[in-house]
Amino acid sequence: MSQSLAYIHPEAKIDSSVTIEPFVMVHQNVEIGAGSWIGPNVVINDGARIGKNVKIHPGSVISGIPQDLKFSGEKTLTIIGDNTVIRESVTISRGTADRNQTVIGSDCLLMAYVHVAHDCEIGNSCILANSVQVAGHVNIGDFAIVGGLSAVHQFAKVGAHAMISGGSLVRKDVPPYTLAGRDPMSYCGINSIGLRRRGFMDEKIHELQEIYRYLYLRGWNNAKALDMINMELPPSSEKDEIMHFIRNSDRGIMKGYQS
Repeated sequence: MSQSLAYIHPEAKIDSSVTIEPFVMVHQNVEIGAGSWIGPNVVINDGARIGKNVKIHPGSVISGIPQDLKFSGEKTLTIIGDNTVIRESVTISRGTADRNQTVIGSDCLLMAYVHVAHDCEIGNSCILANSVQVAGHVNIGDFAIVGGLSAVHQFAKVGAHAMISGGSLVRKDVPPYTLAGRDPMSYCGINSIGLRRRGFMDEKIHELQEIYRYLYLRGWNNAKALDMINMELPPSSEKDEIMHFIRNSDRGIMKGYQS
């Protein structure tokens, strides 16, 4: 383990293959997995659990104390999955008593100046572009992409495979497989390009488009649209996922586009 000019608490659990550059601070209750690289001037606070082959670039602060006035010093965690890349000056807060942990999945990319607040759960293979700001208690599903300079409201949910355009204010939940854009943020169709890149066939994409036609283009409220989807469209795991997401949306889902 390379650690020249770094401060590493003697009780931190760090694999011998980890590279730690100068001027890093690693606190006591920290674990770092094999093959990871910690760039200069990174601070890794108590509660960090960093997986294998993670790359953390200069100036980032991992497992910082939550910016939540209700936080009273409880022992909580920040969990970062394998192969995730965290670019310059990213800040990630650890959990509070609500969920006890903040989770970043495997194979994610958090670009420069991203902030992920306390108790967030971000899935695998997600991309948060430069300066995305994620408030507390947010859930983001696998393969979701959030464009740069976007702000995600606390307790919001972003479904798997969704893509949100840069500069968006995410005040409502974004259902799976959709594109979100415009101002105010609204439904812009299916993330068909992203889905094809991940191996979804045209037939499946057409099924998803039909589900969202029922939701956004028929003029029905969500309750009626879900009933009609359930009765008229063929069964699939994706249909079940979308219906479950909408039925469990506390903030309500984003609206359709209004010209």
